[in-house]
Amino acid sequence: MKFIVQKFGGTSLVTEELREQVAGKAISAKEEGYTPVLVVSAMGRAGDPFATDTLINFVRGAYRDTSPREMDLLMSCGEIISGVMMSATLQRMGHASVCLTGAQAGIITDNNFNEARILKVKPDNIIKHAKEGKIVIVTGFQGITQDGEITTLGRGGSDTTAAALGVALDAQFVDIYTDVEGIMTADPRIVKDARPREVVTYDEICQLAHEGAKVVHPRAVEIVMQKNIPLRVKCTFSDAPGTLVTSTGEVNRGAIDITRDRTITGITQIPGLVQFKVTVEEGEEGLRQKRRLFKGLALAGISLDFINVFPGMAVFTVKEENWEKAVQVLENTGFTAEITHNCAKVAAVGAGMTGVPGIMASIVEALTREDIQILQSNDSYTTIWVLVKGEDMEKAVRALHRQFAPAG
Repeated sequence: MKFIVQKFGGTSLVTEELREQVAGKAISAKEEGYTPVLVVSAMGRAGDPFATDTLINFVRGAYRDTSPREMDLLMSCGEIISGVMMSATLQRMGHASVCLTGAQAGIITDNNFNEARILKVKPDNIIKHAKEGKIVIVTGFQGITQDGEITTLGRGGSDTTAAALGVALDAQFVDIYTDVEGIMTADPRIVKDARPREVVTYDEICQLAHEGAKVVHPRAVEIVMQKNIPLRVKCTFSDAPGTLVTSTGEVNRGAIDITRDRTITGITQIPGLVQFKVTVEEGEEGLRQKRRLFKGLALAGISLDFINVFPGMAVFTVKEENWEKAVQVLENTGFTAEITHNCAKVAAVGAGMTGVPGIMASIVEALTREDIQILQSNDSYTTIWVLVKGEDMEKAVRALHRQFAPAG
C-alpha cells in the first residue's frame, strides 16, 4: 500500500460543504492509487461550539483548577467529533470509512498531560482497516500513555500526529492542508503580494515556523525529517500544487536548486515582546553577575529570546505576559533594567543566505529607508533577526519583502 497522510485543520471542517471538499481530497488520492489516512483537528476556532478553546473556556469558566489529566479528556473530544463527522461524510458519499482515536490508532505518548510527546506509533489497527478498503480517519492532537491515560500533544498537535503517522506508515507524502496556498513569502495579511513558494527545505520551514510562520508546527517537520518523507503544504479550498518541503539534497538532485537563485525564502514576525537591558560590572565580576542573572531567570521558568551579551551589559527579550515576573526576578537578585515594551521580532529566513555577503547591509538599508529603528539584531547561517518597535512591525515586514523581492 502507498500511504498518504492528509491533515486538515479545524477551519476546513466546520460546514457540510467544507467536509465534502475534504472528502473529495481523500477520494482523489484513492483514485490516484494511494491509501489515504486523514488526520483531523477540532472543528472551528474559539467561539465555535466544538473548538478546543471553546471546550477549555466552558470548563475553566466554572472550575479554574481542573486538573491537567481531566483537561486532556475534555480537549480530546473536539477531534473525536470532527473524526466522526468526516467518517460519516465519506460513508454518505459511498466510501467505506472508520474513525480512530489517537489511542485506537496506536499513538503512544509519555504522561506529560497537555504537552505530551509521542514515544512510538503502533499502526497495526490503521493498516488492518486500510487493507479492508476503508478510508481511515485519525483524531489529531491526542494519544494514550502506556498505562491507558488519554493525553494531548499541545498546540500544533494535529500536525505532529500527521507527521508521526507518516513516519510509522512509511508514507509517500504527508500533506498539511490549510487556508493558504502553501508556504508564503510573508504573512499575506500584512503583505498583499506575498506568494507561495514552490519548494523549501526542512531547515527553512523549521526556522520559519519557529520565527512566527504558523502554517506547520516545527515539531512535525522535525519528525518527517527523520525518514526524509516529503511534506506538502496545500490549500483545502483550491487545487494549487502548494509547497513541497524536502531536504536540500533532494532539491538539488531535481530540476530546481532553490538555494541558488534566492537568498531569502520568507519574512516572518513575532509581536508582543519586551526588551530588557541589564547593566552589570565588567571583567570577572561581570561574568559572575551574568551567570547569576540568567540562572535566576531560568529557575523562574522564564524563557528568553534575542539574547545579546556584551561587556558590562546583557540584553534579552521576554514575552509580554512574563515581563512582570522577570522584573521580580531581577529585583530579587539585585539587578535593575532598562525596559522597552511593545517590541516585535522580524526575521529574514533563507538557506541561500549562507556565505552570501551583504544581506545585513540590505536589511539595514531597507529599514533605514522607512525610518525604522533597529533595537537589536542577531543572525545564524539561515536567519537574520531584528528587533523593532511594535508599531513598526508591519512596515518592517513589508520593507524587507520589497527589498528581497522573493520570486515564487
